[in-house]
Amino acid sequence: MARYPSLFQINTRVWLTALAGELGRPATLDDVPDAALDSLARMGFDWVWLLSVWQTGAAGRQASRSNPEWRHEFEQTLPDLREEDIAGSGFAITGYSVHTRLGGDAALARLRNRLRDRNLKLMLDFVPNHTALDHPWVQLDPEYYISGTQADLEREPHNYTRASRAGGDVILAHGRDPFFPGWPDTLQLDYSNPTTQGAMLAALQKIAGQCDGVRCDMAMLVLPEVFERTWGRRPQPFWPRVIRSVREHVSDFCFMAEVYWDLEWTLQQEGFNYTYDKRLYDRLRDGHARPVREHFFAGLDFQNRLARFLENHDEPRAAATFGPPVHEAAAVITFLSPGLRFFHQGQFEGRVKRISPHLVRAPIEAPNESLRQFYDRLLSVLRRPACREGDWRVLECVPAWEGNWTWDSFVAFSWQGGGGRVLVAVNYADHQSQCHVRLPLDGVDGRSVRFTDVMGSAVYDRADMDLAARGLYLDLPPWGYHVFEMTP
Repeated sequence: MARYPSLFQINTRVWLTALAGELGRPATLDDVPDAALDSLARMGFDWVWLLSVWQTGAAGRQASRSNPEWRHEFEQTLPDLREEDIAGSGFAITGYSVHTRLGGDAALARLRNRLRDRNLKLMLDFVPNHTALDHPWVQLDPEYYISGTQADLEREPHNYTRASRAGGDVILAHGRDPFFPGWPDTLQLDYSNPTTQGAMLAALQKIAGQCDGVRCDMAMLVLPEVFERTWGRRPQPFWPRVIRSVREHVSDFCFMAEVYWDLEWTLQQEGFNYTYDKRLYDRLRDGHARPVREHFFAGLDFQNRLARFLENHDEPRAAATFGPPVHEAAAVITFLSPGLRFFHQGQFEGRVKRISPHLVRAPIEAPNESLRQFYDRLLSVLRRPACREGDWRVLECVPAWEGNWTWDSFVAFSWQGGGGRVLVAVNYADHQSQCHVRLPLDGVDGRSVRFTDVMGSAVYDRADMDLAARGLYLDLPPWGYHVFEMTP
């Protein structure tokens, strides 16, 4: 595995719906064409995350179809919405077995073997905080859940529900975080109950036999302090124990956390390989260079374990969030920084409609050829040994002359390794900007340096004495960037 790998997220149910349309029959994981896997390998991906492969049930489907707010969102995505397009959230799980409509566990195992043949690793979902409304535990082990009273149900009908059981109805809490109402298609697991934690560990150990890593949904919600803030009861720590237990059997199993609220470092210390870098995404979306640049002052022990993204199934599409020149500048910064490079299905084509995890069909959108060509060039850079295995550093930018305030609009990095050097410089602002960039020049003493823009057409030769004295002078248009190969 590369030091700085790349991951591609696929909405599995949407993907198979499109395949079914081509085949004229229902499609399973066995129908995923080898050519599609070959393409992912050629593009340089190390990981494929298949979203929403687990079994879901009728209760989740009904909740999704009957929720007016959700249905309005679905109609915005699919103006020709049909009932069968709404299959229920892929995070309202009734069990960690591959959905029968996708071909079951056996089909996933065969697909995993095909991925392995191409040196691609498989990532799947793990949802620690909650289950579907009709999970078997409701009937067999209701004590695994947060229970409520009739008074709770009357006072907070958005946070509690009555669950029918053969042994008598119970009132259970919906899954939620501390800041928002409950998710009405879920039930909240009680992590203060050791048997609940044991059952979730068993589920995770099963998953670890089916893939190479898991993306843990809202992973911070089961931290003791967060759980106590939400539910008034403090559980024993969950993540260190289960991560250690899984790795006793699969030593290189990968854990990626969806995490917010500045708890990224906390979860890294609990054993996660990667944590979402939502803070960088938010700063890029705000459009100001200094907070983005300062974001990279953190230590590499932290940065190397961040998952950098511009979109995913929860966020709006990048092409809808960032204007065309801003999109490219933000992508250059995001994916040429250290950590896990996290891309999303449809991102390269410039899709603008986010697809809810409740839906199994995507709208038809014409691809943005200009953006696709940009991403082809960017992925080519990411395949370079210097950017996959090399050493990264953030570079100092200084005024090009006294009173030159636009230097503060630059973000610059260097990569070195595998016999190559790459300089990344971005004017992250809506105006023309100039600066000098201080460069690492070890190994080029006495020679001029050629700067060849591998994502553009610029080529410059500069004397090493001038570079050492002042740095590299840059003058870039709004949202302009260079990705230079540096050669003596």
